Amino acid sequence: MITINDPWLSQFFHLAVVVLDLTGTLAILIGAAYASAVFARAFPRGDRSQAYVTFRATLGRSILLGLEFLVAGDIVKSLVINPTIADLVVLAGLVLVRTFLSISLGVEINGHWPWQDTLMARNGLKPGPEAAAERE
Repeated sequence: MITINDPWLSQFFHLAVVVLDLTGTLAILIGAAYASAVFARAFPRGDRSQAYVTFRATLGRSILLGLEFLVAGDIVKSLVINPTIADLVVLAGLVLVRTFLSISLGVEINGHWPWQDTLMARNGLKPGPEAAAERE
């Protein structure tokens, strides 16, 4: 039977946490650099409001992706490596805060609440920041 006390398994889970945390951080940093580069290219062409909408959407998506990886790392760390009550409480707090951030960023990116996607599809409306800008 394999237990977490096995040295190779413990090292594997520690490495998995480091990889997940690093991937989340890199997703945010690379996404921010990409969004900034796209904005810098589009800004001088004249349509500055569209460049700003695209920048915010791209940056928000990279932050959301990074948060997903960071939450995964926290889950592995709290449930597999240190499964104490205190760590589970901290995990619950982190998941709540990151869930709130994810929902808030989703609203900023898409211009509507996540549960309105089905209603918008039923009414024939396109979700997303570009469609929201068209409706205004």
